Amino acid sequence: MSTVSSTASPFRQPRAVWAVAFACVISFMGIGLVDPILPALADQLQASHAQVELLFTSYLVVTALAMLVTGWVSSRIGPKRTLIAGLVLIVIFAAAAGAAGGIGGIVGFRAGWGLGNALFIATSLAVIVGSASGGFAGAIVLYETALGVGIASGPLLGGLLGNISWRGPFFGVAVLMLIALVATVVFVEKTPPTQPSRLSEPLTALRHRSLRTTSLVGLLYNWGFFTLLGYAPFLMNLSALRLGAVFFAWGVLVALFAVFGATWLKNRFGTARTLYGSLVGVALVLAVIGTFSGSVPTVIVATVLSGAFVGLNNTLVTTAVMSISPVPRPVASATYGFVRFIGGGLAPFVAGLLAAAVNVHLPFWIAAVVVLGGLALLTTVHRDLEQADGGESEVDRAEEVAVGEGAVEPSEIRS
Repeated sequence: MSTVSSTASPFRQPRAVWAVAFACVISFMGIGLVDPILPALADQLQASHAQVELLFTSYLVVTALAMLVTGWVSSRIGPKRTLIAGLVLIVIFAAAAGAAGGIGGIVGFRAGWGLGNALFIATSLAVIVGSASGGFAGAIVLYETALGVGIASGPLLGGLLGNISWRGPFFGVAVLMLIALVATVVFVEKTPPTQPSRLSEPLTALRHRSLRTTSLVGLLYNWGFFTLLGYAPFLMNLSALRLGAVFFAWGVLVALFAVFGATWLKNRFGTARTLYGSLVGVALVLAVIGTFSGSVPTVIVATVLSGAFVGLNNTLVTTAVMSISPVPRPVASATYGFVRFIGGGLAPFVAGLLAAAVNVHLPFWIAAVVVLGGLALLTTVHRDLEQADGGESEVDRAEEVAVGEGAVEPSEIRS
């Protein structure tokens, strides 16, 4: 193991780190991959908007539920085997979704994809940190960069392949994930099982007020986020390729503000105040889309600009959960993932039902109010967030995550 250095380049990493980082990019592509093909799926498979939105719901709800058991699995078979199991499931179910003959089959296979995604994302950060040779802080930057690139490029890939056929994005992910699977098997060293964890840990962690509160903030924010991500494409009346371009521009802002903007604003204004501003920004964007949903240019501009607020929130809400949680961070991460993905999974489906039953304005107005509810809830832990801002460093947090998830042993951290 190399000496920890905060100044080491995040790009001086062994092949194992690059293999997992590449897999992270493809995994995070799956979030926005289906956005450009949602209207095509509805038209070509004769499905309602609510049925099509189940592609998000099945994927994210299963991901949420699986978060409750990923720590239990990883502690028994080891992080590498957990990564491989997740990647295998993603390859199988992404390909199966591409070969499906109807919307029901795609929704079902997306659920299996969600299970694989949960196994993968629950351990990928720990493996990257544990395998890093260019510094732990650099490894975290690399992970965040992979997340940003994946979110940005997912809609672009979906638009390019979806312009050929709605099946293209699913087969494309299967091929890319197969490459990532081979790279993981070859380059990532074997990681032994750790002290077995209990299945009940993520749920019992919700007894702690600070973790419960910030996790619920994540749920309410994700309700707004996935209402926008899941239903805004139906308002734009664009081809798959043009939808991909719109959400690529959105994803670029997500990446830039998640990696760079969040850190700068947090250092200048603190986590709490930055989050207040970004949550207000998300709510305003949702209100604008809801009010002017008949104006395609307005919807496009508002959607793209929302990427800045989404990027800030994705980083800072997670930071808030990790920084004020009284339980080990791997447990806090699983708990937070479970709660927030429930909101993200249900929101697009509810949006489709509300739009069909009432009008297209209502889902966005409701989402704006829900996000503001998250802001109000966040104020109840303001003091905790301010105290956490003056606490431990990014390197300390990275090390604790790595130790907690079994990627490295405590004795290896300072070697």
